[in-house]
Amino acid sequence: MKQMTERNLRDAYAGESQAHMRYLIFAHKAEEEGKTHVARLFRAIAFAEQVHATNHLRTLGDLGSSVDNLETAIQGENFEVEEMYPAYDAVAKLQDEKEAIRSIHYAIEAEKIHAAMYTEAKQSVKEGKDTDFGDIYICPVCGYTVEGQMPDACPICGVSKEKFVKF
Repeated sequence: MKQMTERNLRDAYAGESQAHMRYLIFAHKAEEEGKTHVARLFRAIAFAEQVHATNHLRTLGDLGSSVDNLETAIQGENFEVEEMYPAYDAVAKLQDEKEAIRSIHYAIEAEKIHAAMYTEAKQSVKEGKDTDFGDIYICPVCGYTVEGQMPDACPICGVSKEKFVKF
């Protein structure tokens, strides 16, 4: 693929991915406001944006086997933990942006867990098996992720276990 086309597809992938997430977040807000049909519209179009992003990723050759995809996920999570978020945190602290500091802290702590879970899953897949994770719970405030038994309160942000989302 020619460089300009590749760069354009990578930019388009990023834009479609951001639109997908933005519309899901907008759908949640619409639900909170009692606008169920607006929420449904946002979710429907978010799915279309996901289709576009998937097509771009596939065309770029960045959709691999599960082992390859898990390795990509591990590398991404580790980059966020080791480089991206520490740099963002330093700037937020320098500028005394308390909400940004909290948001970054939440993300970096959860990303550490994600990298470990992906690493465990990759080992299983390399052995020719699926993972044997039990229930996975996500804190809706900070993204803390736990498999199996939930803590009484989130160890990152303190939210009660009743608010966790089960997967």
